[in-house]
Amino acid sequence: MADPSAPPAVREARAAEAAAVARTLTRSFHDDPVQRFLFPEDRAYHSRGLANFELVVRRTFEVGVAYVGDGIEGASLWLPPGADFVDGWRGVVFGLRSLLALRGGLSRGARLFGLLARHHPHEPHWYLPVLGTDPGHQRRGVGSALLAPVLARADAEGLPAYLESSKARNIPFYQRHGFEVVRTLKVEGGPEIWPMLRKPNPRAPEGS
Repeated sequence: MADPSAPPAVREARAAEAAAVARTLTRSFHDDPVQRFLFPEDRAYHSRGLANFELVVRRTFEVGVAYVGDGIEGASLWLPPGADFVDGWRGVVFGLRSLLALRGGLSRGARLFGLLARHHPHEPHWYLPVLGTDPGHQRRGVGSALLAPVLARADAEGLPAYLESSKARNIPFYQRHGFEVVRTLKVEGGPEIWPMLRKPNPRAPEGS
């Protein structure tokens, strides 16, 4: 019998699961201020927003790492130090396809991503662009479990981790994992965003 107090099991996602991961993230972000700024209408969000999530997931498999719950109840997408979604010719293709998904939201996307890029840290770090849990599985520890593998790796490597929270109510969750708000950004005509940085947590010396 499974231990109910044990954290949910997570694993690295497989490329063949990209569509399933995208569907989970689309459900997870259905009321997200940034996603609905980019895709204000329900129909657009559930078609082009879904397609864009799948682009992001597939690109993550190329340049980063994705973790999911065993049943894909949630997912975290990570980029390692020095990686970028738009690097190289594959990155150019990704960027063009993502812009195509925005269509009428192109100017909104340009304002949003330009603002985020201007404030992105330059020092080596692990970047968490997306963390989401299916609404039916929230508040069960899935999000914490999805953070754990890469935060442990960042600590072992002595590297910070960085993210942008698009909801004020999520800030305490990230603070419990060592992230701190470094500023508040306001997208012109859109939502507020809270960049957060987590400094590496060195392991205690042996025998202490």
